[in-house]
Amino acid sequence: MTFRSLLASAQARRAALALILAGAVVFPGVAGQGGARSCRAGQAGHCPARESVLWSRPLAGSWIVESGIEGTVPAAGQASAAMGHGVAVVGTGLTVSAFDALTGRPRWTATLAGVAAGSAIVSVRAWPGVISVGVAPSQPAEVAVPARLSGRSAGRLSGRSAAADSAGASEVIVLSSLSGKQIRIYPSSLSGGAVSASPRRTVVVGLTSVTSYDNGTGKAVWRVPTGAAEQAWRVAGRYLYVTVSAQGEVGTAPVTAVREINLRTGDERLIQPPSGAFDGNLAGVTDGVLVFSGTDGLSMYQVRSGRLTGQRPGAILEGFDSVQQVMYVEVNDGLVGIDPVTGLNEPGTKVPGPPGTYGVLGGVALGLDPGAGGDAWGYSIEDRRVAWTVRPLPWPHYFVDLSGLGGSSDQTSGLVLLATCRQTGPALPASPLAGSSASACRKPRLVAIGPWGATSSRT
Repeated sequence: MTFRSLLASAQARRAALALILAGAVVFPGVAGQGGARSCRAGQAGHCPARESVLWSRPLAGSWIVESGIEGTVPAAGQASAAMGHGVAVVGTGLTVSAFDALTGRPRWTATLAGVAAGSAIVSVRAWPGVISVGVAPSQPAEVAVPARLSGRSAGRLSGRSAAADSAGASEVIVLSSLSGKQIRIYPSSLSGGAVSASPRRTVVVGLTSVTSYDNGTGKAVWRVPTGAAEQAWRVAGRYLYVTVSAQGEVGTAPVTAVREINLRTGDERLIQPPSGAFDGNLAGVTDGVLVFSGTDGLSMYQVRSGRLTGQRPGAILEGFDSVQQVMYVEVNDGLVGIDPVTGLNEPGTKVPGPPGTYGVLGGVALGLDPGAGGDAWGYSIEDRRVAWTVRPLPWPHYFVDLSGLGGSSDQTSGLVLLATCRQTGPALPASPLAGSSASACRKPRLVAIGPWGATSSRT
């Protein structure tokens, strides 16, 4: 997935978030240059068939197709999805539906209860044994996003759940992934939510603290205060990293420290840079490094000491290849893999031309062609060619979760969840937000494909 780590203002951040939640972010790239088409046109030997459509199931509710980059989206509100731990789950309105990740067999459909009037689902995440669902009160009217903030330059909000700013409190609902039974409801912040969950405990980023709850009793096991301002956060392995900034993630005050919180015990350690403040905003954590995004590019700091280990001027963080431990950045409209510690180029990881991808796994970049003839394709970065394609998936939509904990792709299995439309209906009025026309979708489908990238460690 591709996003910037910070937008210019709080208003722009909210607007960009509304656009991103309405549809996936797609960038014209390799497929647009004809790579996938030549593969379909008779070069089957260059496109291994190990990637496939695993299953396809009808989607309930009213859906539309946008003629731009959004693809198949709900007619009202938004849809959130997650794939992981053997389950695929989709939430719209107050309804959550779960499917077996490998077969698509429906598991259950549940309607959330006990939430504030007017609330709607804004995020779903799959954990071992449970599903966490973020809900928030109805969002205010959406506003158009300036062209300079759309597409690849739309912002990535550090640690942001899929909730846009709105009045009132948001909540996290924990469900059993086997039965859909509602287990608990916990208070959350608009920029927070569940960051770890199991049948026994759930860790939630709340308004003023991070709290671990006992799902059996609903009581707090431990709590770490984080202050009145909502902070940016990231999860890496067993730890949660939360910024310390006077104005929080939407302000301009510098980040003077980062809290490292053990998700099991609640033990806290403060990471402080020798210079007094980190340069920019927390964009990611990987390979023992805190990645900050500022106006001049990216800065990498050692988690253990807070010491600056590397910088990459002019770079925009695009994502991490969790298999090869490579960080992908945009530099001069091209995608290149760099060492997350030093910021130096990793040999053989440069992608020629525009990225055109949603992410990289095991050296294979995942891309989607938008529109009625949409394809999913994999681009081998090492071999410099399209490695595979699947049959056309009309109006594909990639579910985005800005926290990095949910969304379409499962980084462990390499499976991807998409919404598609098999048959469109009458045209609808043009959308001022998307700037494109739309049509009703008569046959919306939930489709799983994969695996899309290698899962072995880099050698």
